[in-house]
Amino acid sequence: MPKVLVATVKPFAPAAVNQIREIIEKAGYEFALLEKYGSQGDLIAAVADADALIIRSDKVDSEVINAAGKLKIVVRAGAGYDNIDLEAASGKGVVAMNTPGQNSNAVAELAQGMMVFMARNQFNGTSGTELSGKTLGIHAYGYVGKLVAKIARGFDMDVYAFDPYIDREVIEGDGVTCLDSAEALYSTCQYISLHIPANDETRGSINHELMSVMPEGAVLVNTARKEVIDEDSLEKIFAGRPDFRYVSDIAPDNAVQLKEAYADRCFFTPKKMGAQTSEANINAGVAAANQIEAFLETGDTTFQVNK
Repeated sequence: MPKVLVATVKPFAPAAVNQIREIIEKAGYEFALLEKYGSQGDLIAAVADADALIIRSDKVDSEVINAAGKLKIVVRAGAGYDNIDLEAASGKGVVAMNTPGQNSNAVAELAQGMMVFMARNQFNGTSGTELSGKTLGIHAYGYVGKLVAKIARGFDMDVYAFDPYIDREVIEGDGVTCLDSAEALYSTCQYISLHIPANDETRGSINHELMSVMPEGAVLVNTARKEVIDEDSLEKIFAGRPDFRYVSDIAPDNAVQLKEAYADRCFFTPKKMGAQTSEANINAGVAAANQIEAFLETGDTTFQVNK
């Protein structure tokens, strides 16, 4: 029978594990669990006889894929999949998938909460500002961006978006103003919420040129990936603009320096928090299990992210 390995340094909630196990065993597959493992070597050893693999933020590099002689599919329980070596997976005929949309509401709520947190000066007791009537730019209008727009409109914010891969009609159908460039978005909006993936096109793309054109009282919210931020530019904009603020659930490499110099204008959560709700935890894990069953039974590759 096929063996499905769930390998997570950062474990799923017990309720999620139980539901994943139920789906896997009901399908007639063997279920294996590796949690809180100590080294990459533990994952390499565990995956040796696995036909399918479910991960979270765990790194599936070429060494892992080469060690998995029977592996047919790996599913990242979440939206981002830059922790999977797609080229190595394709080279070995391994299908890589994500579970888009399952964590979206959790991330969107976090992004909006971070806006409130910064608008109210990190709840430090001083007088802050309101979000109502402020301009919000959504950089990438996918699952999460769409939900951020919905929540922000409830706060009576004026919402704009830029995404060259989404039809204008889709964006404007949600009551959001569609802009034609990142430059237009950043120069228009006091708040920017980032939802772009980390890839060759986007790494370091949020640079001084973009940040510097944001209006007075600029707040950049990053619940995407730290790699999309040019960190030298981040230091430069903090030094040059006393009104600029940055909040993220992925601390940049220069977080210590930024906190020491600009503690009142930046905040970073202790770890990646976007998917850290009980609902998202269960949704993503269950979706991953269902996708594996569909692939093994019918060859369904709906959410495949490699070629």
